[in-house]
Amino acid sequence: MNNFEFFVLPFCVGVLLLLGFSIYKYVRWIKEFNKLQQKVILKNILSWKFLPAIWEAIRESLLHWHITKHNKLLGYMHRSLAFGWFLLIVVGAIQADKGFPDGHPFWVAIFYNFFVTEDNLEVFPKAVFYANLMDALLIYVLSGLFLAMFKKVWSRPLGMKRTTKHHPIDRITKLALWCIFPLRLLSEGVTSSIYHNGGFMIEALGNVLMAAGMDDSIFEYSCWTTYSLSLGVFFALMPFTRYMHIFTEPFLIYFRQLGVREATEQKTGYTMFELNACARCGLCIDACPINKELGITTIQGVYMLQNIRNHDLTKKGDAMAENCLMCDRCVVECPVGIDLNAIRQQVRIKNKAQIDTSGNYDYLKSVHPFNAIGRVAYFGGCMSHLTPAIPQAMKQIFDAVGQRYWYMDEEASICCGKPLLQQGFNQQATELRRKNTEMIINSKANLLVTSCPICYQSFRKYYKLPIPVMHHTEYIAQLLNSGRLRLQQSDLKVTYHDPCELGRGCGIYDEPRQLLQASAHLLPTKSEREQSLCCGFNLGNTVTTLEQQTLIRDAALNNLLEPQPDLIATACPMCKKAFTRAQPFPVKDIAEIVAAQIKS
Repeated sequence: MNNFEFFVLPFCVGVLLLLGFSIYKYVRWIKEFNKLQQKVILKNILSWKFLPAIWEAIRESLLHWHITKHNKLLGYMHRSLAFGWFLLIVVGAIQADKGFPDGHPFWVAIFYNFFVTEDNLEVFPKAVFYANLMDALLIYVLSGLFLAMFKKVWSRPLGMKRTTKHHPIDRITKLALWCIFPLRLLSEGVTSSIYHNGGFMIEALGNVLMAAGMDDSIFEYSCWTTYSLSLGVFFALMPFTRYMHIFTEPFLIYFRQLGVREATEQKTGYTMFELNACARCGLCIDACPINKELGITTIQGVYMLQNIRNHDLTKKGDAMAENCLMCDRCVVECPVGIDLNAIRQQVRIKNKAQIDTSGNYDYLKSVHPFNAIGRVAYFGGCMSHLTPAIPQAMKQIFDAVGQRYWYMDEEASICCGKPLLQQGFNQQATELRRKNTEMIINSKANLLVTSCPICYQSFRKYYKLPIPVMHHTEYIAQLLNSGRLRLQQSDLKVTYHDPCELGRGCGIYDEPRQLLQASAHLLPTKSEREQSLCCGFNLGNTVTTLEQQTLIRDAALNNLLEPQPDLIATACPMCKKAFTRAQPFPVKDIAEIVAAQIKS
């Protein structure tokens, strides 16, 4: 059997270009990992962590489990295209190996029906089974392609209010991709009309084409040539488009499972893997409160990553990075788990002229640690000073359980540094972290408790403290579970607002609810836990106006008021202040609610 025709050349050239550019990019990016990222890889590369990485890569890159949880029909669309095509390649390779037992070039598996024109029963045992299986897989892929085309016209049935706007090169590549499978169907059908090979669907199509007088060898060769061209164009353009995510996602998942994390100061090679792992699915657009409440649809993560990857050709990078609440709603929706906030911080730091700080922090010299050996260090945070009922409640709780503590920022407040870091002032944030770390270590305290989720996330993520760090809800829950704190349940009906930094930022969802269930009657809300709505007044965005912040806050407030509670509870002084400004409705921090229900 002949196994070469000139029409295979576009496909072969496309594959070679894809391999060449991909290897070049991946090697270059890995070399650009920072020292800490390289150290983590070298430490864990031979560890057991590759096993969960393989499973996650299969689950997300092929089965699209995260997208399926968002919308089953959307998940089916992505899965049928990704997993279906993968199975076509695997089963096609097996079919080619059995059809050419003495060996064959790699392209034979792609154009198998052209090169094997005998009746299936005469090729090899079970050839009919493989032919029918390939037809079933092609139907599976085509069903996903139909849904993708349908989504362009009407996306709501697939769980998306808005779809992503793509660059021209992405559109050309998508057109090539969408042509691949219909052209394969047509090519195999024309060949079947001449030689009567193929599975149940291809043979039926061949009979139709033969009846229509399309059983012509010149037309057949033209179809296979066009099919090869569509494959070649798609593969050749893939490294320069969003479709690079197909190969990049497994690498990103593998590195993340090894323990590699995004740098917040500047772009690294790992950042390039994150940028190219974005499939531009657009789930982050619908999730963003700036889109939902303000109707702004040009600054979401998908467009920010696209802009960075295209070297800010549109000169909109600064605006995209600055106009963000840093609330993590987009992060929990991202099926690949890209650290969008860290990448935004990189852009902010890069585009911020670092201000002169000489003399700005002289007051830090007068702030000295307290001898807190064996005590709890309590850090209220800047916002707690503006909501004094929260630290007052914590004092009551400390006293009730006989806990000695050091209120480290009671008189001389020092910022944790997170607000400065969020706005791109890395140098100033580093100085504040250095001073706070020095104070905490020298105090000899054995635990740090903070009431501000912003501070809590900062201490957990950006500090390297030798002692445990807890948000006050974690600490109070620990007191309750150990029996040191006893509560009586009130008749109050309460709804709880998950603060962005505490919930999505640090994964603290259960402890606040445990405390509220022990001290009141907790009512569920429509949007809670990972889906909680941002209060709109956080420190991540300095671009939105007061009116815009109010619209975002009101959406969150309406969600909390819908079950008709007696009281709104939160665990963040910033959120409490935002909701309190809205209307004369009681809003309290969990610490306040707990302090009022302590059994004597």
